[in-house]
Amino acid sequence: MGLLRLPSGPPAPAPIRWLGWAVDHTVVAIGAVMVVLVFCNVVMHVLRRDIAWTTEFCEFMMVWATFLGGASLARRGGHMTITELLEKLSAPSRQKADAVIQAFCLVILLILVWYGMGIVQANWGNMLTVLEWPMALQYLGLPVGSAAMLVFVAYDFVQIVRGKSREERYGG
Repeated sequence: MGLLRLPSGPPAPAPIRWLGWAVDHTVVAIGAVMVVLVFCNVVMHVLRRDIAWTTEFCEFMMVWATFLGGASLARRGGHMTITELLEKLSAPSRQKADAVIQAFCLVILLILVWYGMGIVQANWGNMLTVLEWPMALQYLGLPVGSAAMLVFVAYDFVQIVRGKSREERYGG
């Protein structure tokens, strides 16, 4: 039996493909763990018991799944977009618009990484109530996921600057 097969991302250099593979499989693993833990806790509730740490741990994992999932989508160009205007542009104008949009996204992602690390630094002394882990570990999902997203968006930006269309970058 082989490894889990996920839809592949667009063609990219090996380090970007490896990062994409790691992000995708981490999100799937987090989701699987959450499903098992929530199911087990529901069974325990039927038996009038509780696994106290399950809720807090699943909240912890949901933060990570959210930001890593965002990176996974960015790798595939899968984020929601409003394309009515973009679809009316000529190919060269569309390239320019795509470059401007990705440049704006890069700025936002840099801000998220920078301020996310500030939030992490500020929360090493705060503990999660039940798990008694530093809250910084939970908040670390923001800069880590944003940094992964930054890599994928930066690579896409380079491809746009090199003249590749959206279809060439992500497939038809």
